[in-house]
Amino acid sequence: SFTLAYNTQSEKEVDQLIERLRARGVEIIKEPQKTNWGGYSSYVSDLDGNLWEIAFNPYLKLDKIGNVTK
Repeated sequence: SFTLAYNTQSEKEVDQLIERLRARGVEIIKEPQKTNWGGYSSYVSDLDGNLWEIAFNPYLKLDKIGNVTK
């Protein structure tokens, strides 16, 4: 199995996205929280039952449109 991921630019962005998804009725599987590897993440389920991680990874650098640059 696998998990899809959406990486954000900050912890605040994770929280904001989770609140927008919650307002639209998306099932929140795991509330946003600090991870053991130094990041911050949450898990949601889409309409097809796929698991998505919404995460901030302080070790990744993203450009303005979300591409990993480092």
